[in-house]
Amino acid sequence: MEFVKLICPTSPYIWDGNGISRCINDIVLGFGSSIITLVIIVVLVISERTTRGRRKIYLYEKVFLLLLPVIGACIACFDITMLLNNTRNGHPALYHEWLLRCSQLIVWATILIVSRFDCWLFVLSNRVLCFWWIIKLLLAIPVLQATFSSMEVFSCINESLIVSADVLFGVLIYIIRMKQASRRNSSMEESLISCETDMDDHFRSNPGVLANFWNIMTFKSINPVMEHGAKKQLDFNDLLQLPTDMDPLFCHDSLLNCWEDQTRHDCSHPSLFWTICYAYGWPYMCLGLLKVLNDCLGFAGPLLLNLLIKYLQEGSGNFDGYFLAISLGLTSILKSFLDTQYTFWLSKLKLKLRSGLMTIIFRKCLHVSLANKTRFSEGEIQTFMSVDADRTVNMCNSFHDMWSLPVQIGIALYLLYTQVQFAFVAGITITILLIPVNKWIAEMIASATKNMMEQKDERVRRTGELLTYIRTLKMYGWELLFSGWLMKTRSLEVKYLSTRKYLDAWCVFFWATTPTLFSLFTFGLYVIMGNQLDAATVFTCLALFNNLISPLNSFPWVINGLIDAVISTRRLSKFLSCVEHEPSSSTKERYNFTDEEMDIVMKDACCTWSLDQEVKELILDHVNLAIPKGSLVAVIGEVGSGKSSLLNSVLGEMNLIKGSIYSKGSVAYVPQIPWILSGTFRDNVIFGKDYDPIRYSAVLGACALDTDISLTVGGDMAYIGEKGVNLSGGQRARLALARAVYHGSELIMLDDVLSAVDAHVASWILSNAILSPLMDQKTRILCTHNIQAIFAADTVVIMDKGQVKWVGSPTDCSNSSYASFVKTEELNTSSETKPQVETGDTSMEVPEDDVAESEVINIMDPTDDIIKVEERKEGRVETTVYMSYAAFSGWYITAITCLSALLMQASRNGNDLWLSYWVDTAALENHPTSFYLVVLCIFCSANSFLTLVRAFSFAYGGLHAAIHVHNNLLKKLVDAPIAFFDQTPSGRILNRLSSDLYTIDDSLPFILNILLANFVGLLGIAIILSFVQVMFLLLILPSWYVYSKVQFYYRSTSRELRRLDSVSRSPIYASFSEILDGSSTIRAFKSEDYFLSRFIDHVQMYQKTSYSETIASLWLSLRLQFLAAFVVSYIAVMAVFGSNGYLPINLGTPGLVGLALSYAAPVVSLLGNFLTSFTETEKELVSVERVLQYMDIPQEELEGNMSLDATWPFKGHIEFHHVTLRYMPSLPPAFRDLSFTIAGGTQVGIVGRTGAGKSSILNALFRLNPICAGNIIVDGINIADISLRDLRSRFAVVPQTPFLFKGTIRDNLDPFNIHEDLNIWKALEKCHIEEEVRAAGGLDMQIKESGTSFSVGQRQLLCLARAFLKSTKVLCLDECTANIDTQTASKLKDAISSECRGLTVITIAHRISTILHMDNVLILDQGILVEQGNPQILLKDESSRFWSFAKASSM
Repeated sequence: MEFVKLICPTSPYIWDGNGISRCINDIVLGFGSSIITLVIIVVLVISERTTRGRRKIYLYEKVFLLLLPVIGACIACFDITMLLNNTRNGHPALYHEWLLRCSQLIVWATILIVSRFDCWLFVLSNRVLCFWWIIKLLLAIPVLQATFSSMEVFSCINESLIVSADVLFGVLIYIIRMKQASRRNSSMEESLISCETDMDDHFRSNPGVLANFWNIMTFKSINPVMEHGAKKQLDFNDLLQLPTDMDPLFCHDSLLNCWEDQTRHDCSHPSLFWTICYAYGWPYMCLGLLKVLNDCLGFAGPLLLNLLIKYLQEGSGNFDGYFLAISLGLTSILKSFLDTQYTFWLSKLKLKLRSGLMTIIFRKCLHVSLANKTRFSEGEIQTFMSVDADRTVNMCNSFHDMWSLPVQIGIALYLLYTQVQFAFVAGITITILLIPVNKWIAEMIASATKNMMEQKDERVRRTGELLTYIRTLKMYGWELLFSGWLMKTRSLEVKYLSTRKYLDAWCVFFWATTPTLFSLFTFGLYVIMGNQLDAATVFTCLALFNNLISPLNSFPWVINGLIDAVISTRRLSKFLSCVEHEPSSSTKERYNFTDEEMDIVMKDACCTWSLDQEVKELILDHVNLAIPKGSLVAVIGEVGSGKSSLLNSVLGEMNLIKGSIYSKGSVAYVPQIPWILSGTFRDNVIFGKDYDPIRYSAVLGACALDTDISLTVGGDMAYIGEKGVNLSGGQRARLALARAVYHGSELIMLDDVLSAVDAHVASWILSNAILSPLMDQKTRILCTHNIQAIFAADTVVIMDKGQVKWVGSPTDCSNSSYASFVKTEELNTSSETKPQVETGDTSMEVPEDDVAESEVINIMDPTDDIIKVEERKEGRVETTVYMSYAAFSGWYITAITCLSALLMQASRNGNDLWLSYWVDTAALENHPTSFYLVVLCIFCSANSFLTLVRAFSFAYGGLHAAIHVHNNLLKKLVDAPIAFFDQTPSGRILNRLSSDLYTIDDSLPFILNILLANFVGLLGIAIILSFVQVMFLLLILPSWYVYSKVQFYYRSTSRELRRLDSVSRSPIYASFSEILDGSSTIRAFKSEDYFLSRFIDHVQMYQKTSYSETIASLWLSLRLQFLAAFVVSYIAVMAVFGSNGYLPINLGTPGLVGLALSYAAPVVSLLGNFLTSFTETEKELVSVERVLQYMDIPQEELEGNMSLDATWPFKGHIEFHHVTLRYMPSLPPAFRDLSFTIAGGTQVGIVGRTGAGKSSILNALFRLNPICAGNIIVDGINIADISLRDLRSRFAVVPQTPFLFKGTIRDNLDPFNIHEDLNIWKALEKCHIEEEVRAAGGLDMQIKESGTSFSVGQRQLLCLARAFLKSTKVLCLDECTANIDTQTASKLKDAISSECRGLTVITIAHRISTILHMDNVLILDQGILVEQGNPQILLKDESSRFWSFAKASSM
């Protein structure tokens, strides 16, 4: 008993009247459980000491396993120090307290020592220790209860930290134990991102582990990048290397594996959200533990502040004040470490998720068939990558904040209760009343966001359409019409954006005024309840209010972020769950082949482009077809008969609703509109396959490309622009054909590949490629209208209205009822053709040097700027960018916003000063309490009003800027010359109009608002601190010097990183939009992996930039928080000095000192937030900077100095006088010194080889490209003097690439609604397309994107009908019959002859038969007019160029 009295002199019994005594708590529950823990650990070390092995553990787990014991040991040391201090001051500690604290220190120290042993992981994850730790935590509950019932704030926090460390450590070892067990039984963990290390020797043998740990904690790895950035412009090679687990390929595989697991478990509705949980759930949950610790530590500041102000009020002279002052700074430092580490690991996880999402979206686009893709518009798919992926990634922030913020609010309210009792209920009532308001606002914001995203999808789609067809739109003079439609969509988007912004403004108002109203109602009620305000209570409460600001302000944003993320994950889940493309295969049912020699068998196949199973109209209707191995099959038929659909059905791109389709072997495919890759000639030909120089050279020769390449300075490494923009139509076709030939696939499908080249080249390709040894053992399916190719085929398949009408040999076809499809042209018979081609008779072959005559082509060497490298500014964001954004927002609204923000801060600071005056004078009873409350009410009302003004003026200014930026940018782009679009990839422009514009719409106003709030907040703090704490003035200059140096060092690097980020983002969007067009080609060649690999390389660059950017911002944040912690400690120490009378000047009353300390505390966050928001603003302003680059692009000379008569042109008399046209200074002229005359009302054909300059004549006539010399006269007027849009609207044109947009047929033919339906039907009838239009649903039928509802030939006929509707004297036809069968072409020839009588018709043609009836022909060669005359006369002259063309055409 004496021993018990010695240990527990004040309470030797178990029960002390109120509960278990403190002594028994400490001895039994505390000291006893520590001793048992120690014994268990020692026993486990002895039993496991011989255990060897390698266990996988995550790096963050390893860090926490060491960090938590260090924190626990530090807390125990701190407690022992406090016990020593109390003993020294005459308050000796009791034995049971010493035993408890020393035993806690020994336990944590033992765990740290064990971590140096080989078997440490086996010991810590042992089931006995895990089970005991759970019991140990349960034993801590009575201890906590006893501590909290004592109402001693310091003891409560101290005990809470001890238990928190215990809980976190227990949870961590239990998680590691479960994962080690599950890893043996499940392969799911393989998808988790881990930094695998060898646990048996890594920490022991690596002498730099501690140094490495310190580098991770302080982000020193970014130092070399910062040094480079401060001295020079950064390049991608200067960036940090990515850790293995952040490699985009690794992230892609991880997320894809989890998605596939998810689809197997829930085939009907797989969820992307749960996929992300499976892939990144464990690391994310562990970060939650770190967040708990970080958030709890955030409340140590206000509690230490309370103790310090009480110390100052009491005026005691001991050293506790210095201890508390320094503790304030140390707490800030520890919190800054935890804060930055949480952000770092969370950012890493977000980057992994972002790269995983981007790559699986890209992969999905590669694997989804064209039929399945019709469920989504192109704009929608673009938005998946540019917006939805980012929103889903941002869910990582919102999800933890969703539970963390209420916890922070709860703790703050509890601590408020300890200060002002139930008076805090007044404040909490306001908060509770605002919850339903915020919920209602959040729901409205969600609705507005959903509608805004739909309009954004539509706008991006329309923008893509405008950019893709800009050349055609300019020729039609429709660019203003299209931009008007785009503006309507944008106005709807802005309508929803404005709803969202003004609702956000209300949110900002409620959030910003809540703390002020909170203080008014809380202190008002506290005083009314009869309590006396003192400095410690007021300023502790103010500090707690400051802690409440962030959670209260953030919570609605968190809700909005989660809503956005949920919407985006659902959209992405819907897209990712699309059925993937499965090519036709014979492996499952070999017996279905009647003959092993058949390569393709179609049995009763019914196909459609629609996914609706109840579709009424079939594109392919009960098709039965068998194609023998090694044969050449010509598929012929009228326009829209289903030729291209037949090929697509074999490729598996269509929806097979009945029957079966089987094919064997590898496939090569050339679509009707060739898909050209941005890259070199060689890239396009080898298409990811190994380079074989011998075969490559043979293929180039066979496709007549060797000459084109030999004329190019860069050879086959010359760069081809986006979609082959710098190639002629024929060159694109031959390049796509070369790709198919080079791949040597067993099945080669060619969709009308000969129509884009002239007769000579077509003959050469047929003889040397399609019928050559390079392809003669292959199965070739050729959709064609070329007579020579039809008669060279083994089998002819005739299609009509989606059905196979006839199959047989070409000879049999000539004698059948379908003979009209293969009727010979006017000059020669086809019966000679096949034998001569087979024997290779040189008299009938086109000589190689004849094909090889120089073609003028627009290819450049690598030094030429055909495709300009994307510009990247250097140095800081210029002031002009800020000024430009202010001008876009409106100068008046900018001034009102800034003024209201300053006055708002002034009213808030006035509110706090008044409180300090109140606590200092309340004891003197100079004024009644009501007087203080009335003045406080005035400050609160002023603050609320000014907050409202600031919020709404900012929302209005942001919207004004968004509208003006988009409108100005669109106008500049629409008025830009066609050369700009030829030199700039559309993905780069689209990036400005999607990603950058989204930043200007949404992110930039948000971050600017935060910057302004942080700036005025810091300004207010600096002024108040200088006023109430004179010694702060000594610190201002040194602090500002350090601050400016650090921020300059950082900003110079961060700007460069942001610009690299923007530049690295463009190739992602460019390659993504590129594969959307060519996905069917990629799938046919089985090149999905090659293109995914290319895309992953682009994402890797983007990932590297973002990773470096993240670490750089955390490097800055940590150092700024160190600086702020020093400021806090300095002010606190000076206050203690002053209170002890060590300074010659008086540092003010307790109220002012309390105000200074409560203002110094948030400097930690405000300094960091200010620079972070300033840097973020600079980063976001890069989007404005990039948009401003396109505000200065060259513009077309739209104005003319001559007004035209309404009926001009009167006759259509056209004269070219010595005209020279050059597309770029570095390129040879497209034509030079060209002179000819076209009499009014005559029909003229223009003939020449591919690239001879035929289409350039139309470019000059429509002034798409300015001429270098000479002039063009139409009906006596120089076209250079005419307003550009007026000129283009007076001519009619049918472009080489048919153009239909998404909308009704009526809108496509008559977008200005000036013609009656009867006239439209007549035009369709003349073009032999009326029947198809009526069958499709009439003039109100909706055409899909890019006109995919119709075949290419049908699209050309609709474009011709559009031209017929336009009443003009000049009609230009650019290869308008290239994709049309001979029957329809013949009918059209007659229609043009009869309907266009009296019109000037300029026809560019490869088919000689379409221009034989014309009045005149012009023969061009290398941009020079070499021959002209009447075609019938020239035909009789065997020495004429025209005769040789006609002969080649008839072969």
